[in-house]
Amino acid sequence: MSELKVVLHVGCGRKNARKLHHVFHDGGWRELRLDIDPAVAPDIVASLTDMSAVEGASVDAIWSSHNLEHLPAHDVPTALAEFRRVLKPGGFALLTLPDLQRIAELIAEDKPDIPAYTSPSGPITPLDMVYGHGRALALGNTFMAHRTGFTARTLGEALVRAGFGQADVWRRGFDLWAVAFLHAHPRPLGPLVPAAV
Repeated sequence: MSELKVVLHVGCGRKNARKLHHVFHDGGWRELRLDIDPAVAPDIVASLTDMSAVEGASVDAIWSSHNLEHLPAHDVPTALAEFRRVLKPGGFALLTLPDLQRIAELIAEDKPDIPAYTSPSGPITPLDMVYGHGRALALGNTFMAHRTGFTARTLGEALVRAGFGQADVWRRGFDLWAVAFLHAHPRPLGPLVPAAV
């Protein structure tokens, strides 16, 4: 039997198999959970900007869902450098996060406080997407505050500046999706391409 590949689930939150992207559900992956909040019982308690508890070139993939926007802009290059450091040769990072351009369209239509969609956490407004989930923040979860944001262009540029050999970015609904490879990777990307919402 072949050894399972390891996906480092950064900013994992409470354990929930549904939080892991479907590409990691084929039985060939083992999830390694990392979060800054010890209350969610991750395998590793660490910040995205200091993942020194994770050995270099030790994971096959990184799954990051709605994490980079929680960092100050000046810390994003450090976090992406950490992503690169822990990936094995041939590894990739799969990311999703809010699309500031799409959110700005709603704000320009004077709809900043009108729910744009409903998540498992409840209704989400453009203001929630820009500043962080208001309900979680009101309950004292300061980890949920947003400190920066991205458009498709700025996310792709940040990944390339961090040294990824290829970074492909898509816009879907209110989210950006990106897959970044350490080295240029032939297309098509197949199951990594997220389904439209």
